[in-house]
Amino acid sequence: MKITLCSWNVNGLRAVCKKAGFSWFYDSTSDVIGLQETKASVEQLDPSLKSKDGYESFFCSSTVKKGYSGTAVYTRLKPLNVEYELPDDEYKGEGRLIHLEFEKFHFFNGYFPNGGAAILNEAGRPTGEFKRVPYKMGFFECFLNYAETLRKQKPIVVCGDFNIAHRPIDLARPKTNEHNTGFLPLEREFLDRFIKKGYIDTFRHVHGDVENQYSWWSYKTFAREKNIGWRIDYFFVSEELEDKIVDARILQEVMGSDHCPVTLTLDI
Repeated sequence: MKITLCSWNVNGLRAVCKKAGFSWFYDSTSDVIGLQETKASVEQLDPSLKSKDGYESFFCSSTVKKGYSGTAVYTRLKPLNVEYELPDDEYKGEGRLIHLEFEKFHFFNGYFPNGGAAILNEAGRPTGEFKRVPYKMGFFECFLNYAETLRKQKPIVVCGDFNIAHRPIDLARPKTNEHNTGFLPLEREFLDRFIKKGYIDTFRHVHGDVENQYSWWSYKTFAREKNIGWRIDYFFVSEELEDKIVDARILQEVMGSDHCPVTLTLDI
């Protein structure tokens, strides 16, 4: 049975739903749709966003700050179990992760932390360190440990905004960003290790080293029009599902957010 899964950082669900590009969501017939950076609690959402015909919906909102972070999943597949956030209390509260257990795999929809603002020295100059990078890397470690535990039961599918461009091919200006969070060596090294653990970057698995394929563009300086972007939105699957991968795409034509949707098709 072929199933299609989609992931989209909407950068504010209440804002994006008013834009023409959000028709993609209403028209989508994907089996599972994961949204990130929803920036809303369920109570703040219009009924048309709380549910989608033929789907069950699940929301994980920030409890530490209103209008911040947040994730949502709409699914036509029946989950056996649903969990929110990571098991470690240190990484709870920001609404960054929803875990659905399906019959044949564990599914994660994640809005992984970014590195935050640069730390400045007494002269007001950047030190090369970023305020939230330690939290970001701790979150990734906690997630990996959790995924590896669940992987003993059945395979893993994880999608979302990872806030990391893995290789120079994954952003338009790698040299310019060598010292910026999202492309720091320790961030990229995590994805190296994640892949060595047996997790497959499905887009690269399907398309190889195709260039100029990005999923996020800064709102500044008309970056999207110039395709000066970053590929930071992914679908990874554990290698047990390698022979189930049918297709993976980046839907650059879908507008409305500073990110675009990414998709994965499995024959499972």
